[in-house]
Amino acid sequence: MPELPEVEVVRAGLAPATIGSLITAVSVFDERALTRHLAGAADFVARLEGRTFTDAVRRGKFLWLPLDTTDAALIAHLGMSGQMLLRTPDAVAERHERIRIHLEHPVHGELAVVFSDQRTFGSLAVDPLVVDGASVVPSQVAHIARDPLDAAFDDRDFRAALARRGSAIKRVLLDQGVVSGIGNIYADESLWAARIHPETPASALSTQAVRRLLAEVRAVLMKALAEGGTSFDAQYVNVNGQAGYFAHSLNAYGRQGKPCPRCGTPIVRESFMNRGSHFCPRCQRRR
Repeated sequence: MPELPEVEVVRAGLAPATIGSLITAVSVFDERALTRHLAGAADFVARLEGRTFTDAVRRGKFLWLPLDTTDAALIAHLGMSGQMLLRTPDAVAERHERIRIHLEHPVHGELAVVFSDQRTFGSLAVDPLVVDGASVVPSQVAHIARDPLDAAFDDRDFRAALARRGSAIKRVLLDQGVVSGIGNIYADESLWAARIHPETPASALSTQAVRRLLAEVRAVLMKALAEGGTSFDAQYVNVNGQAGYFAHSLNAYGRQGKPCPRCGTPIVRESFMNRGSHFCPRCQRRR
C-alpha cells in the first residue's frame, strides 16, 4: 500500500498542474472508485465541475486538493493500487481508469487527472473541510495523526504516547492514531536502522531510544522520498507513470535469508498482523 513517501511524490507531482486549475469536466467510469463519496457519481461531478483547485495537501497516506468557493476538497486515498496520473485531455484511457478530471490551467493549458486503480480499493470523494487544531483538513482525515515529517509533529507527545502503550513498537508505528504515513516497509527499515526489535514493548523504550527511532524514521522517509518511493511492481507509480527505486536501498524488508548489511547475519521474517516483520536477530535483539 502506498505510504507517506509514495503519496508525497504524487502530491508534489500534482501540485504544479492542479493548483489554480479550473475543473471543466468530470467523467466517472466506475462508481467503485467513489466508495468514500456516499452521495454518488452525479453529486461528485456536480460538486467539482466549475470549481478551481487552490492547493495540494497531504497527511499520512491521504492527499487532497481544496476547492475554491466551498469549504470542501477533493480527497484521494490510493488504497493498494490507486494511481493519480497526469495526461493530455485526449490521451487514450488507462487500462484500469476509473475517473477522469479535465482541467484548464492558466499556464499549462488543458490537461487531465486520471484516477486508475487495478484492485479498486482506492477512492476519491468531495469531503467537507473541518478545523483540526491549527490545520484545516477533510473530515475523513481528522482522525489521522500527523506524520514525522510534518512541521507540527510533536516529538514529546509521541514519546508520551509510546510510554502509555505496552504493545509491540512496530504495531504502534502502524497505528494511524499515533503516527501516520510509516507503513510496513518503512517501519521495518526504521527499526532496523535504530537497532530495535519489532516486538519490543513501546513503553519499554527509553527516551534516548525513542529519539533514535524518530531520527531513523525521518531519515528513512526522506531517503525514500528522494528516490521516488518504493515500487515492487507497476501498481505504484508517480503522476508520470514512473516507478520509484527505493526498493534497491532496503536493508531489512523483503530480504529474509540474505545477510544483514551491518553484521552479515541472515535477515529473519516473522508473521505479523497478516503481513511480515523483517529484522536482524543479532542487531535487533529482543531485550
